[in-house]
Amino acid sequence: MKKHNFYAGPAILPKEVIEEAAASLHDFMGMGLSLLEISHRTKQFESVVAEVEQLVKELMAIGDDYTVLLLSGGASSQFFMIPMNILNENETACYINTGVWASGAIKEARNFGNVQVLASSEDDKFRHIPKNYEIPKEAVYLHITSNNTIYGSQYHNWPDSPIPLICDMSSDIFSRQLDFSKFSLIYAGAQKNMGAAGVTAVVIKKSLLNRAKRKFPTILNYAVQMDKESMYNTPPVFPIYVTLLTLRWIKAQGLATLEARNRKKAETLYAEIDRNACFTAPVNHEDRSWMNVVFTAKNPDHDADFLELCKQGACVGLAGHRSVGGFRASLYNALGQESVDVLVEIMKEFEQKYA
Repeated sequence: MKKHNFYAGPAILPKEVIEEAAASLHDFMGMGLSLLEISHRTKQFESVVAEVEQLVKELMAIGDDYTVLLLSGGASSQFFMIPMNILNENETACYINTGVWASGAIKEARNFGNVQVLASSEDDKFRHIPKNYEIPKEAVYLHITSNNTIYGSQYHNWPDSPIPLICDMSSDIFSRQLDFSKFSLIYAGAQKNMGAAGVTAVVIKKSLLNRAKRKFPTILNYAVQMDKESMYNTPPVFPIYVTLLTLRWIKAQGLATLEARNRKKAETLYAEIDRNACFTAPVNHEDRSWMNVVFTAKNPDHDADFLELCKQGACVGLAGHRSVGGFRASLYNALGQESVDVLVEIMKEFEQKYA
């Protein structure tokens, strides 16, 4: 029976990406060696890194005033690397708090300079994206989180920022068409829409490099990583290759096509949640995420019953984050419409039994 994978991350990958990645473990680029046992300094792997950078720039429609870094440590490592590299101690950075990951970024930034939280949805249990706040022109940058995997909210309109805009796009990068040139730095853990866990992409304007005056470890310096082409140390070769294969797949689909598919999946599922007598979606309608649909049972006593019904229908990964409970259906690029349709039928069956 086919599994319908709704896990929030690491998440579903295109079938052809998995197959080609698996083949590379036996013979990488006709070398007669596994990808796992070759030097990262071979021309074959150097070509992988170069193509990843080229594809990211092509998909984002950005130029050579940006550099693309492929780093380790997950997106959470960027919570401190960004202020470490960009913010001086006597300067101020602005943040919008929309959930756990934004809160983590705020906490780390306070170790390197002044942090001003311009707006927060915490008092509303992160059920909306804050709007109508003033951005001080004297601040160094504004940091936002585009999509909130735990609470299920997402930016659908971007702040018009007079200062460099920095965005954590870990869970919705390349899921829709955007004007990526609005951002001075974009970062994303790859394990949702862009590849496998173990590599984090950082896309940064070169004008932000070498900005901070402090001393800090060389390996954490963006400028050094750019000069060394993301290979100051041995990079995570297999996750980078999976990222390359995924980016090729994204390019072949096209961002416009992926956006249309993702919109349809989200609309299908939200329509059933709103119709169904057993479920509710807590996030403000205009801020609902297309990537992570968070919903709850009107009678929490039936949570386990719904998850069991999902299991019987081969739908996996639907339990909500441990901090909030309920349910979460992650609708990343590689998840097909048929999986959403199966889930909707399970929800209708559940309604017949428990409404």
